[in-house]
Amino acid sequence: MREQAAFSYLYDHYSSALHGVIQQIVPDPDVSVDVLQEVFVKIWRQIEQYDPVRGRLFTWMFNIARTTSIDTVRGKDWRNSQKNNSLTDDLIPLAGSTQPNPIDDIGLRKMVHSLKEEHKVLVELSYFQGYKQDEIAQMLNIPLGTVKTRLRAALLLLRQQVKL
Repeated sequence: MREQAAFSYLYDHYSSALHGVIQQIVPDPDVSVDVLQEVFVKIWRQIEQYDPVRGRLFTWMFNIARTTSIDTVRGKDWRNSQKNNSLTDDLIPLAGSTQPNPIDDIGLRKMVHSLKEEHKVLVELSYFQGYKQDEIAQMLNIPLGTVKTRLRAALLLLRQQVKL
């Protein structure tokens, strides 16, 4: 059964971290807020699908945020809106604008950067920049099987670090 108080708790405690995940993939601040709202609607509708045996609640919500963000930037509407942006908007950040990075706050980036370079690059491209494994294989000019194997090894190493 869904309860308003439980949803409010989730939003209050996890929205800033999930928004940080979204901003890593969706750089437009207005669109990232819309995606955050969409993520919480999905969480609200799918909460019965969360299984604590399979992982932590934040990990489940993180995956919803990541997938929704990637779907947004791969969508036709996003591509069309990006064509309409001027180059200067994309290349010159606003003076004095610094956005806090909740991923850094929870130490995830620090853990990723402690990995070997071959693992770090794959995690960065896959999970923070949203590339598919076959795209990564083409970009790095390595076999798809190698990408999959190294990415799995990297995730296992990260899992061990998180459990410590």
